[in-house]
Amino acid sequence: MSNENQFFVIKAKENGVNVIGLTRGSDTRFHHSEKLDKGEVMIAQFTEHTSAVKVRGKAVIQTSHGTMDTEE
Repeated sequence: MSNENQFFVIKAKENGVNVIGLTRGSDTRFHHSEKLDKGEVMIAQFTEHTSAVKVRGKAVIQTSHGTMDTEE
């Protein structure tokens, strides 16, 4: 499975969780951001433009590699 087909889920555990997409290429830059409130869920995937995602705030993140909690 290529990176572009991998989905991940982010569930906010508090209001104001920031999800920030970072670009591919020689210069990594922010290219998109979303703000989630408590209980909101975002389903996303890596694309030809998005190579990384930064999550700021209390959230649970589920990927094909497992589940992570930002509080741990």
